[in-house]
Amino acid sequence: MSNTWTPNSWQAFETRHMPAYPDAAALAGVETELKSYPPLVFAGEARDLKTQLADVAAGKAFLLQGGDCAESFAEFHPNTIRDTFRVLLQMAVVLTFAGKLPVVKVGRMAGQFAKPRSDDFETQGAMKLPSYRGDIINDIAFTPEGRIPNPERLKRAYMQAASTLNLLRAFSSGGYANLHQVHKWNLDFVGRSAWAEKYKAVADQIGEALDFMAACGISPDTVPQLKGTSFYTSHEALLLGYEEAMTRQDSLTGDWYDTSAHMLWIGDRTRFEGSAHVEFMRGIGNPLAMKVSGSLEPDALIRMIDVLNPANEPGRLTLIARFGADKVETGLPKLIRTVKKEGRSVVWSCDPMHGNTIKSPSGYKTRPFERVLAEVRSFFAIHRAEGTHAGGIHIEMTGQNVTECTGGAIAVTDATLADRYHTHCDPRLNASQSLELAFLVAEGLKAEAGLRVVA
Repeated sequence: MSNTWTPNSWQAFETRHMPAYPDAAALAGVETELKSYPPLVFAGEARDLKTQLADVAAGKAFLLQGGDCAESFAEFHPNTIRDTFRVLLQMAVVLTFAGKLPVVKVGRMAGQFAKPRSDDFETQGAMKLPSYRGDIINDIAFTPEGRIPNPERLKRAYMQAASTLNLLRAFSSGGYANLHQVHKWNLDFVGRSAWAEKYKAVADQIGEALDFMAACGISPDTVPQLKGTSFYTSHEALLLGYEEAMTRQDSLTGDWYDTSAHMLWIGDRTRFEGSAHVEFMRGIGNPLAMKVSGSLEPDALIRMIDVLNPANEPGRLTLIARFGADKVETGLPKLIRTVKKEGRSVVWSCDPMHGNTIKSPSGYKTRPFERVLAEVRSFFAIHRAEGTHAGGIHIEMTGQNVTECTGGAIAVTDATLADRYHTHCDPRLNASQSLELAFLVAEGLKAEAGLRVVA
């Protein structure tokens, strides 16, 4: 990597999983137009998130990152945004109550439009067309016209992200996230689950505590933190032309920030030495994340950390481990030990989704929920054994009553996958499965807290 960085210096490096636009002039025109659009987030907000992630790195907080696999134009609706936000609030309450730690809430929302693809082409019958790469690039409809990368879609993605952010800010600060609403966050279909009863018990205890505090004169009017929450957005920085167009120089510090989201991450397929994605990300001031898997050797990980976080700044870099339930126990410990030995400050987060994807007998891409839970259990056990902090989880989920991942308390079977299989890309946990996962993570946080007390 060169010492000289500019928002477009990535163009001299190797790109992977980037679309080929047939009309380069039209793409350049849209990117130039986007540069004149207002920022979606602000540098000060990104710095606030970095400060909170520094607490996660120090074992003083926990990161909850979740949302859609790939946001779509067709399913854009305020109720969809509200319900996903609601489930994340529920999960955060469970984790905070159990772990006695602040929970940093980051959505895969308001920008998660582009997806890497294993194959550049898709074949259906006798027809072979370019693969669907997310609504920001082309259309999921399997037609020659729809699969052509269209730069006009960048503007629509920007507008949808702006609208989503506007609603998320209203929800987080306008009273919806008030802790006194904790009983009202449940979704009707989750109420049939045994985990809904556990959530109700937690909500009852929180309600009793709030009543006691109110009797002592402590209320949302006197303590604003009770009636709102901080909520941040994130996505994979895959479409570098769009990310460059959204990168602005902060007037207060002079540093460059990608204003498309508070936090950006590098995927497992674009994380390599000499990568254009790594080159772009190293120069922005946002907190960053990077997926790590069994394909990454410890020495290469240290080199990558030093490129992305040369000052070893706490909160700057989150490592999202995605191994699979059958590989995490052999692959993750050596990375943790090397990072710990070399004294690098990182947040360790668990992505239990991507390494556990299978094709069901009925032909659907799915994720067995028991494998998701197994990887999370192993993630916590490994960190306890290594004396490090299991800092977060990173999941693809939705507040909709989908049937995309098999298993869970409200059992989704192979036979029922087709009932409500709505994802544009990868299978997501539904609200019931997400809440069940939160209680499992809560047990891990309790165990970690017990070790801290003993120490």
